[in-house]
Amino acid sequence: MKLNILGTEYTLEFRSRSDDSYLQEGNDGYCDETTKELIVEDMEPEHGSKRNLKDYQKKVIRHEIVHAFLFESGLSENSTWIHNEDAIDWISSQMPKMVQVMMEADAL
Repeated sequence: MKLNILGTEYTLEFRSRSDDSYLQEGNDGYCDETTKELIVEDMEPEHGSKRNLKDYQKKVIRHEIVHAFLFESGLSENSTWIHNEDAIDWISSQMPKMVQVMMEADAL
């Protein structure tokens, strides 16, 4: 899938852990700003996995999209907080709520 991130085309791909060595335990996705790729694990239910993998996968996708927006904004060069996973998680978790409020306020 192709995504337009501030005028730059990124590819969103789903891969298995066996096909991508960057997908390790605790790393369910990543953004590679050099290749303009968002990679998310193609999650399959297994023992100990989250019960609602579809919703969790959407959260990972949002997380990687936020990284891409920050990279394309030029914030990666001189900003340390862009690599703060807690900040990225907060933005990606709150984004659907923010969009909903903006839609209600007819601000989009």
